[in-house]
Amino acid sequence: MSLKAIAKELGLSVTTVSRALNGYFDVSSETRARVEAEAQRRGYRPNTLARRLKMGKIDAVGLVFPVHPVPLNNSVFMEMVGEISHELARHEIDLLLIADDDLADKHSYMRMVQSRRVDALIVAHTLDNDPRLEQLQAAGFPFLALGRSHLPEPYAWFDFDNYAGTHTATQRLIARGHQRIAYLGESHNQAFITQRRQGYLAALKEAGLSSEWLRTMPPSRRAGYTTTQELLALDVPPTAIVTDCNTHGDGAAMALAQMGRLTGEHAVSLVVYDGLPQDSIVDIDVAAVIQSTRQGVGKQIADMVLQLINGGELSQLQVLWQPEFSPGQTA
Repeated sequence: MSLKAIAKELGLSVTTVSRALNGYFDVSSETRARVEAEAQRRGYRPNTLARRLKMGKIDAVGLVFPVHPVPLNNSVFMEMVGEISHELARHEIDLLLIADDDLADKHSYMRMVQSRRVDALIVAHTLDNDPRLEQLQAAGFPFLALGRSHLPEPYAWFDFDNYAGTHTATQRLIARGHQRIAYLGESHNQAFITQRRQGYLAALKEAGLSSEWLRTMPPSRRAGYTTTQELLALDVPPTAIVTDCNTHGDGAAMALAQMGRLTGEHAVSLVVYDGLPQDSIVDIDVAAVIQSTRQGVGKQIADMVLQLINGGELSQLQVLWQPEFSPGQTA
């Protein structure tokens, strides 16, 4: 089945059909949808090798993520990766996972760049000053950063307003009368972690409250569980807790539930960034900072990568999503 047959059926030019199927963004979304539907109805499959030779593309994108801390333990991250992969696959593009050790002398993603085995890179868990992004920008290689960083030239990035998420959550707790608010945060310097901590600290400072109940720890349920127990054993314990990830949040929720402090007259208010994981044994609707549906995030990132590959303007590929607050039963 040829492009000509699809073009004739839809009353379009062969060029328009080809560009629609190859993800060019000068084709309207309505036309692209019509072309993709007709191609699917006819069982059309493009000649991948011929397309690669003609366009000089590999049809593969690499996702670079750090080995330490291990994001594969993070269900939110893995759900997002699955959706990105699903969306790119619709355009015949493979997603390759590239684990990167920041202590290594030679980074694996640079081998992919130098041998041109991918068309672009998605770089996850960025730092405020990220040498990976600096290296890619100096090499002139297309990349999409999942998080904002300080770079000398414009670059493509997608990020959530992590600062606003914890700032809003802490403000809401303060408005309810809480003055002793604890924070369970990850103990590393990735940009989204520092932004979430800064949002919490700013809200406390604005209200003239102490940050003495702030704790940093590895991203694990055990750490969230034991730290919550330690906080409540203090002579002056917190009356509310904000966690910067759902692994900490799940541990904190389990500790509070076991102590009878998650609900009821003596409950400690709890807000969990990203909400409790789906496999949590806690069945109470916990207050949460919600970033978006994984499907929506995956589609947004995949669309940006396609535009990047096709030469999109970098200044137009910068997206900041606002989080929402879900009060649940615990805040």
